[in-house]
Amino acid sequence: MNPIEHPPGLVINIATPDLRLSDFKLIAFDMDSTLINIECIDEIADAVGRKVEVAAITEAAMRGEITDFKDSLRRRVALLKGVRVKDMEAVCRERLRLNPGAAELVRACKAAGLKILLVSGGFTFFADRVKEMLDIDYTRANVLEIENGTLTGQLVDQPWGDICDGEEKRRMLVETCAQLGINPLQAIAVGDGANDLPMMGDAGLSVAYHAKPTVRAQAMVAINEGGLDRLLEIMTRES
Repeated sequence: MNPIEHPPGLVINIATPDLRLSDFKLIAFDMDSTLINIECIDEIADAVGRKVEVAAITEAAMRGEITDFKDSLRRRVALLKGVRVKDMEAVCRERLRLNPGAAELVRACKAAGLKILLVSGGFTFFADRVKEMLDIDYTRANVLEIENGTLTGQLVDQPWGDICDGEEKRRMLVETCAQLGINPLQAIAVGDGANDLPMMGDAGLSVAYHAKPTVRAQAMVAINEGGLDRLLEIMTRES
């Protein structure tokens, strides 16, 4: 069907009769530029004067122009060598904010019985803080190697693998659904970049939030204006 813009800035790419939050059991969110207002890696690169260089790689990766996300992340993390933990703490304190509607949408999902999953190509240093802010149930993100209070420019390998890329996001969504005893079609996936497409493709409802064009085109719902809680506008009120 042709995309339909219902209220301005909310594009529906599928027929959505009687969509209810309670029909779903899990909602998976990307973090950077989705749940929160910044790309954390770009902001911490600012501490060593490399924001422009790192941000250019980030932007190309999110648009899907760099197909090897793992390689692009390693390149960016290498440029972070020398960033101090206190610099990252300053980013959390001074720059990191929840995106509009994030808390409202999470609260509505929890009230409807959904579990909350954060899957990020970013870092646990920030994901752990967002988890506390929103009382998130499950997280998956990358771990920055720190020695003597300073980043080494390397990542720490995890039991599940080396880097949380698009395929790992998809796998984490599927594994979490299995853990909950539900079908991935009972999950909602929300993201903005190319590395969110694999998990969005497996979910029963995919939502693009202020996303790159390729993501908007493939998502079932695209929120192009306003906050994350605009998703609730297409959900039938519970009886």
